[in-house]
Amino acid sequence: MKQNLAKMIDHTQLKPDTPKEKIQQICEEAKEHGFASVCVNPHWVKTSYDLLEDTDVKVCTVVGFALGATTKETKAFETRQAIEQGATEIDMVINVGELKSGNEDIVQQDIEAVVREAEGKAIVKVIIETSLLSEDEKVKACELAKAAGADFVKTSTGFNGGGATIEDISLMRKTVGPDVGVKASGGVRDYEGAKAMIEAGATRIGASSGIAIIKGEQGTSDY
Repeated sequence: MKQNLAKMIDHTQLKPDTPKEKIQQICEEAKEHGFASVCVNPHWVKTSYDLLEDTDVKVCTVVGFALGATTKETKAFETRQAIEQGATEIDMVINVGELKSGNEDIVQQDIEAVVREAEGKAIVKVIIETSLLSEDEKVKACELAKAAGADFVKTSTGFNGGGATIEDISLMRKTVGPDVGVKASGGVRDYEGAKAMIEAGATRIGASSGIAIIKGEQGTSDY
């Protein structure tokens, strides 16, 4: 399993104080270990694309990060610009406040705005921010993401408390069924943790501890 695990990991660096040297480092690590993608803030998309252009490592970036409270038009613009600069995976944050307000149409339209921009050019992963939601809200967020045409649902940003849990991954998988991906992100720092997430239904892992995970060691941080 360890040999195939790298292809399920988004090698992540989203800290606000990340210098260019760290972006260069994670791109080199992603190439060396064969990770699925590097996940970086939008400013670093072009840099990452240039470093990874001749490889099969994808460039993933975040939209509406980390609060999800920007407008759908802003999220659509972020998506379009990121794709133009080389991103082929978009991890967007839902509008958590509107979900909690019961405005499901607004939440779905927010996701659809990103899906439309990405159609045929990038996959979309929808961050539902599980630590802020009740169980019913988690189910509803997953249903809305699926209805909007998203490719994945994702647990967390890692910046609003909590992270991926076995229970949440299992619930998300049950909700979206077999045809939508589930990404476990936040708190996955070692091989056993990653394995447990995959057994619960995750098809992608987001972590800054990717190397530790595939080596069977203990990582120290999420992002």
